[in-house]
Amino acid sequence: MNIRSLRLRLTIAATCAIFLALALAGTGLVLLFERHVERRIGSELNTYINQIAARMLFDENGAARLDGRLADPRFGQVYSGLYWQIADEKTNQFTRSRSLWDTSLALPEDTPRLGAIHVHDLPGPRGARLLTHERRLVFNTPNGEKILRLAVGIDRADVAALRAKFAGEVTLSLLLLAGVLILAGWVQISVGLRPLSAVQRGLSAIRGGETGRLDVDVPQEIAPLVEEVNALLDVQDKAMQRARDRAADLAHGFKTPLTALLADAKRLGDKGERDIADEIRRTATLMRGHIERELTRSRIRNTRTSAAVEVSPVVQGLFATLKRTPEGTRIRFEDDIESALSVRAERDDLNEILGNLLENAVRHAKGKVRLRASRRAPKIRFDVEDDGPGIAGARRKEVTGRGQRLDSSSLGAGLGLAIVSDVLDHYGGKLTLNRSELGGLKASFELEG
Repeated sequence: MNIRSLRLRLTIAATCAIFLALALAGTGLVLLFERHVERRIGSELNTYINQIAARMLFDENGAARLDGRLADPRFGQVYSGLYWQIADEKTNQFTRSRSLWDTSLALPEDTPRLGAIHVHDLPGPRGARLLTHERRLVFNTPNGEKILRLAVGIDRADVAALRAKFAGEVTLSLLLLAGVLILAGWVQISVGLRPLSAVQRGLSAIRGGETGRLDVDVPQEIAPLVEEVNALLDVQDKAMQRARDRAADLAHGFKTPLTALLADAKRLGDKGERDIADEIRRTATLMRGHIERELTRSRIRNTRTSAAVEVSPVVQGLFATLKRTPEGTRIRFEDDIESALSVRAERDDLNEILGNLLENAVRHAKGKVRLRASRRAPKIRFDVEDDGPGIAGARRKEVTGRGQRLDSSSLGAGLGLAIVSDVLDHYGGKLTLNRSELGGLKASFELEG
């Protein structure tokens, strides 16, 4: 899919937004989970401190010890990750769990408020970091009151392990959610862009001559675009009609003078001035050819739609007309046209193309002209052939070469081919000239079917 695609751009933007939102949500969930775990573990540590305080015993010297063991077996396992410690604030003597073995908890040298829970992040055995809760309490002993600092710590690696496990599960869940959201976004974008596809189909129908205006049910956001396109088509239709009217006026304006000029040439010929008469006829014919060419150019420049035109009736009409001409009476016409062939072109343009090529073939043929039309999906190929002398290979390249003025060739063939090339260029086609199997010239071109 092209990066210029609006659907692709919207999908990429939606995907980036979804991943960003889910990444932020995932990070927030992990942080909230970590805080929840720390609060839950902190509650357990506070419970252990209360249990230690409740089981506190003192000997006759005032030394502290516990009455029995705490329920959690990790306190009895060396370096298990769960530790407790009792510190005499005055004598700095320690009583600690077996799990601490030969180490102690390095509590901060501060004086927390009595009875309050203080939270510390302390170094522990073997380089571990401990989440530690501490509480200062006053106890009555045989030697009087003592202030003891009770601390319970747990290795933060346990918290990190829970956090990592939760993060992995959350990541998997969020990736699955991202996939669902991206799919939903794609569907939403496709549904949202569907009206544009309807507009595109409408424009294609206009270009194909199936309709003259956009008549699609679109959302109100796109309705102004449809209205503007229809307004533009109205303006273009009026401009086309004005151009056709001007072309018709020009044709009628030149028709009478040229007819009079040809009549004068005939009178001169009758009086014996044949050279002057022939020159006038050639000039008038050349003028008529140039006028027809410019009128054709004007008409095709203002042609917007191309309806489907059936080929066979057009060909039969041209054959019937040519057979009534003086040169056509001696020609045998053959056609080889596949059934139900239609092309996307104006009927007048197809008449212009085939008419000029057939006239040129009739003019040079010895006795036979053949027209073939066959489907070569998605186009229709036409071949107009004659059994005349043809055109030399070098000349064929010259008259069909890019930038050559076809009207500079001999009168009759040159202007006809020039008009054909102009019309074909409008439809994106190209005229090619080759030697025919009949011995003369084969003119070929293709149009959209």
